[in-house]
Amino acid sequence: MLQERIEPAWIDAFETLFRRCALQSGDVVAILGETQSRPVLLELARLALSRFGVRSFTLVLPSVFSAGEPVSRSTGASDALQQLAPVIAALAGSTLVVDCTVEGLMHAPELPAILQGNGSTQPRVVYVSNEHPEALVRLLPDDATEARVKDHVRRVRAAQAMHVRSAAGTDLSISLQGAVVGGNWGTTTRPGTLTHWPGGLVLAFPAAGSVNGTLVLAEGDVNLTFKRYIERAITLTIENDHITRIDGQGVDAELLRSHYAAWAELDGTAARPPACAVSHVGYGLNDAARWDSMALYDKRDFNGTELRAFAGNFLYSTGANEVAGRHTRGHFDFPLRGCTVTLDGAVVVDAGQVVRP
Repeated sequence: MLQERIEPAWIDAFETLFRRCALQSGDVVAILGETQSRPVLLELARLALSRFGVRSFTLVLPSVFSAGEPVSRSTGASDALQQLAPVIAALAGSTLVVDCTVEGLMHAPELPAILQGNGSTQPRVVYVSNEHPEALVRLLPDDATEARVKDHVRRVRAAQAMHVRSAAGTDLSISLQGAVVGGNWGTTTRPGTLTHWPGGLVLAFPAAGSVNGTLVLAEGDVNLTFKRYIERAITLTIENDHITRIDGQGVDAELLRSHYAAWAELDGTAARPPACAVSHVGYGLNDAARWDSMALYDKRDFNGTELRAFAGNFLYSTGANEVAGRHTRGHFDFPLRGCTVTLDGAVVVDAGQVVRP
């Protein structure tokens, strides 16, 4: 197991991140954590910030433990803030928020108020994914990935439809009309925005009723919420955004059925449970990220952002989707290999390979 101690190379990596976020002397930086955060990440952020001459402070909030619901992972919605007004005010008054919470603030209900700022200051947020620092060092942001993501964000925003096919049997139609599209390359310099490190992907949150077809999770694809490579194929039938059938044999399919059923019961909408509906779709663009990396980490050392971003994967996720008006803590991320992705008929990913200009 990798050890979580302070290493000079890891401090250097955080310094590089902050420089790419245009941090300047005199800025006010909040380091946000919770009691279940990886302590080394908060300490590395603090040490790297000391090289900038900024004013920084650290907030560590109690982690929240919920009873009476299934285990939730990969939600992107930390519930540590609990709508605490003094905490929100402190973050909103900062130049930069270094988010080291376990799940991150990406879909947290407090995020809009934080990004709005306090009138005189509007912060930007960088979520440091809950990875072992060794992975963060390997996946530092770079100019090429940033340019590539920005280019594909423009393409997806200009498109009316995305279509996904694979030799395994995936045939998925996605309307992009009314979708909210964004991209992430690991850094941000613009006030009022959020990024996450590692980065390197483009995503669309489709409007309600936009996704239909068949999604086949083939051998070697990833159930990232469970941190498992798929060993036996699973076929998902998707109608009007929702998974209506899960076909397949073996433990992979059984685990999926069991967890979805638990969230359907909790959400109280068995006919159309939001946990079974599309959250976002997109594809990875990070050449440094590797599909096989999950095999080399203990589960506790690995949050899986790398597998969301490896170049050429098609990422299908279910759960909360604010654009479609669906809210749930149940969430799955499925990075698929070998898919062909088209935008209005133009191929952008060809059998798992990003089409280069």
